[in-house]
Amino acid sequence: MIKNKFYPIKFQPIFKEKIWGGNKLKSVLNKKTEGNSIGESWEISDVDENDVSIVSNGALKGQSLKTLLNEYTSDLIGIKNHKAFGNKFPLLIKFIDAKEDLSIQLHPNNEMAAKRHNSFGKTEMWYVLQADQDANLIVGFNQEMTSDKYLNHLRNKTLPKILNFDKVKPGDTYFIDVGLIHAIGAGVMVAEIQQTSDVTYRVYDWDRVDANGNSRDLHNDLAIDAINFDLKDDFRINYSKKENQTNKLLTCPYFTTNYLSLQGSILEKENTYDSFMIYLCVDGEATIIASGFSETIKKGETVLMPAAITFFKIEAEAAELLEVYI
Repeated sequence: MIKNKFYPIKFQPIFKEKIWGGNKLKSVLNKKTEGNSIGESWEISDVDENDVSIVSNGALKGQSLKTLLNEYTSDLIGIKNHKAFGNKFPLLIKFIDAKEDLSIQLHPNNEMAAKRHNSFGKTEMWYVLQADQDANLIVGFNQEMTSDKYLNHLRNKTLPKILNFDKVKPGDTYFIDVGLIHAIGAGVMVAEIQQTSDVTYRVYDWDRVDANGNSRDLHNDLAIDAINFDLKDDFRINYSKKENQTNKLLTCPYFTTNYLSLQGSILEKENTYDSFMIYLCVDGEATIIASGFSETIKKGETVLMPAAITFFKIEAEAAELLEVYI
């Protein structure tokens, strides 16, 4: 597969059963899941050898993302990304369905994650796809906080009293920086864009147990050094939703995300970023045309555009997309 024959690449979702998972990935996003507790669909993953995405379309069908990285290197992810990350895909793309509240948790930064877990840190963002009435996210504290005050609430199982609860609706977007305490609430489904990492420090899990009566592990000894106790209110992202153009959503050191609302239009895109580009369809459907190839993505589908594709078109009667690159 020479680089001028690259095309929009889809991957087989990797489904993760979770104690808090539901069935919206199937009922809302039309994923071919089995069971009623599927909490996550990993759309593009290179986390470890057991969780590497497999191509589901075109001439590369059946090949793993790792194989593509090893063979096509910078043609796939860009020169600067290959220099920075080698043959490791730097982002993990997910859809998450929380039928029940997720654990209250946080993630370490790059330095801490590398030292403790030989991993990247886990900076991430959420885009709310669907939310039941009065559903919420937990993001940060609701008052000035110290480690002693936090630990007192943790010991007394009153941690939720000091946390910030935000009611959410589709389209709401949050930046979850490392160290920020957070949780997805029951009834919320999100698209999650993050560094390639599966390192999570759970600090409270609502005292629940699994079918065998077992509690999940908590990581409070590790978490206490990783928590950012600053009172913050900068995690909600305000953005434009102008139709038929690229709207800036979020830029951080690890990824850039834009919002596209296409209504009966053809949008020409030029990749000048020396990076792969990822499109998540969060509503409707769109067709991406590149190098003589075309691929349609529907709500709940994701496509990877190799860095070697520098010009392409997106056509849609009605679609909302998230555009991601580094």
